Amino acid sequence: MASVTSFEDLEIWKLARELSQKIRLLSRKEQFSKDFRFCGQINSAAGSVMDNIAEGFERDGNKEFINFLYIAKGSNGEVRSQSFRALDASFISDIEQKEILRLTETLKFKIQGLIQTLKNSGGKGYK
Repeated sequence: MASVTSFEDLEIWKLARELSQKIRLLSRKEQFSKDFRFCGQINSAAGSVMDNIAEGFERDGNKEFINFLYIAKGSNGEVRSQSFRALDASFISDIEQKEILRLTETLKFKIQGLIQTLKNSGGKGYK
């Protein structure tokens, strides 16, 4: 197994990046992009998932990393909820929403798995 030396090595960060890219692409659709506030909100939430994973990784300990992973998990849930709003507003199709739901569900379980791994590991770091 390859060692993780940067947040870019983390599978959850890669998945979060994929989610952020997908949301950005979908939010460029004509009707969606006209709802500036909602468009900004869903893009911010998607970006927050990957950014909090990165920020937590760069901290000096498991406790802070775990805290940032919980924030990322919450933002992931926000994107999941907002996908229903986007569907209800006919901004995205059923198929597009199913892809968002698949990604957010996968991320939810993988983030939770990393949290559990960090909680059970011997290395706690400085913070």
